[in-house]
Amino acid sequence: MLQSGPPMGERLLGARVRRREDARLVTGRGRYVADVALPRMLHVAVQRSPHAHARIVGIDAGGVWRRPGVVHVLLPADVATLGRLPLLVPHPSLVAPVCPEILPQEVVSYAGQAVAFVVAESAAGAEDALDALQVEYEPLPAVASLDDALRPEGPRVHPGGNVAARFTQRVGNPASALGRAEVVVRERFRLHRGAGMALETRGIAARWDTDLGQLTVWSTTQAPHILRRLVARYLGLAEHAVRVVTQDIGGGFGPKAIVYPEDILVPLLARKLDRPVRFIETRREHLLAVTQERDQWHEVELGLTRAGEIVGLRDAFVHDCGAFVSWGIIVPLITSVSVPGPYRVPHYEVTLTALYTNRVPVTPVRGAGRPQAVFVMERMLDLAAERLGLDRVAIRARNLIQPGEFPYDVGLVSRDGGPRRYDSGNYPECLRRLVAAVGWDGFAAEQQRARAEGRSIGLGLALFVEDTGLGPYEGVRVRVDPGGQVFVFSGASSQGQSHETTLAQIVADGLSVPLERVTVVPGDTAGVPYGVGTFASRVAVLAGTSAAHAAAEVRRKALAVAADHLEAAPEDLTLEDGRVAVRGAPGRAVALAEVAAIASAPRPGYALPSGMGPGLEATAYVPVPQSTYSSGAHAAVVEVDPETGAVRILRYVAVDDC
Repeated sequence: MLQSGPPMGERLLGARVRRREDARLVTGRGRYVADVALPRMLHVAVQRSPHAHARIVGIDAGGVWRRPGVVHVLLPADVATLGRLPLLVPHPSLVAPVCPEILPQEVVSYAGQAVAFVVAESAAGAEDALDALQVEYEPLPAVASLDDALRPEGPRVHPGGNVAARFTQRVGNPASALGRAEVVVRERFRLHRGAGMALETRGIAARWDTDLGQLTVWSTTQAPHILRRLVARYLGLAEHAVRVVTQDIGGGFGPKAIVYPEDILVPLLARKLDRPVRFIETRREHLLAVTQERDQWHEVELGLTRAGEIVGLRDAFVHDCGAFVSWGIIVPLITSVSVPGPYRVPHYEVTLTALYTNRVPVTPVRGAGRPQAVFVMERMLDLAAERLGLDRVAIRARNLIQPGEFPYDVGLVSRDGGPRRYDSGNYPECLRRLVAAVGWDGFAAEQQRARAEGRSIGLGLALFVEDTGLGPYEGVRVRVDPGGQVFVFSGASSQGQSHETTLAQIVADGLSVPLERVTVVPGDTAGVPYGVGTFASRVAVLAGTSAAHAAAEVRRKALAVAADHLEAAPEDLTLEDGRVAVRGAPGRAVALAEVAAIASAPRPGYALPSGMGPGLEATAYVPVPQSTYSSGAHAAVVEVDPETGAVRILRYVAVDDC
């Protein structure tokens, strides 16, 4: 059994400790949006388009009002003045970017798009009443695939055309390098759509307090501060009047970082009707309407020497944006800069063309463009090895960036607008450990034995580099309560990443207090005024660093206040196990709780030392100038049934360098 923490004096960060979140989650005491039950709460059901592309001819809601329990019907005309959701990630290559309307006024652009809301006393009543909502559509030609989007005389998703963006980046002179290459391998790849299907569907609940003029929103969002900002904007409220709370979230994977029409309209309805309102997405809606990812078609040329050294690479690909681009071209942009991976590619050109289709909008889903890039590069290396008669490990080893070459400038502009500059890594060691662990050297004999038994087995491998810690910051506030409890407030919501444990470890180390004395409050905009969100593998890097800085400032303040109280110099004090003591005189000590009480409620006429503000707390927003880079290598031994195509994984090895 894991202990709650190591003995005092030993570092908690990195130690094996019991996860703080698990007790409530495994005993059914998790706090989800569907558990938010407020007096007089109303429930929302959403009418969604059955068409990929159609004109809305008319909507008749007369029959809905006659259904029992119906309180309100919200139609597109009711929110016409709200306009469209904003472009959250601009890029200069975007051609008149089209973002979704809060509700479509004339045309629906994908199957599943929200068209109207029914509000009733019960969720079942709202859902049943949707049957009485009559929407007349005039179907329009749909752009169902990238083939359709590319046809010059084909249908158009939006009047401005199907091209959302075109963008090229170039390192060196790829055309010349490919012309000089001894061997050129060419291939086309089509990568199909996918999605992140969380166990918990999306949900949002809102309560309006008329007396205070304040709105509280409970949401499954991965980005509470982004949601707060947009709710405040569309409802005409000051940001401090909107509080977004995320409790436990049953999986995020990217689609829950997006702001959807429901996220704006449920709070609007709560204020309009002056009653709490809740929307819980059905599983069918989650499958139908949450944002998706992956669909790209690549045409690639890889030039090499006969010894297998890469001399140049050119990739031209088209990317399916779906119907709208609220997150700009962040996904294909990540793909475009990730193709080189851990390899030296001295001459590289990539051209991305982002296209609209009448499909669910594409936004970052776990991996966010990187799986496509890794697939392209690793398959090209496999094809090159086959063409040149080289071992697949050998061709990779020959082209890996070496440990002494860091920091390594790839020569591209990354998604954060800065240079794609790898800060550290040991790619050859990752590969060495991988092939040793998976049994690469003995696999040929293993494969021969399997063939003799009539079995088909194969071994594949892939390497990657991932940019993590996307800036600019993630704020954390650390506060010691006069009762001695330490509270850590973060705007970053958790969907299973153990924020409550990780941030508690960092702060407990910083303040030299037992882990049990630290309480983390994640994903609440009331706890810290500014934040970004939980995505892009960023919270440990950014919120963790901010937590360390905030804890260090609280420690400095605690020692200064205690020094004044104990009539000693701060440098003569120690802070250990929640007590500040004079070094060499353990009898002269004060509890951290008492220090917090002095700092929070000083006696009349008493001034805190050095002009300090009240309270034993500090907030930190540690910015980062660029992303940080992790890397890894994976290998799989699989058996394929040639008659059915069924795949069975025999061995899987992953080596990760964080």
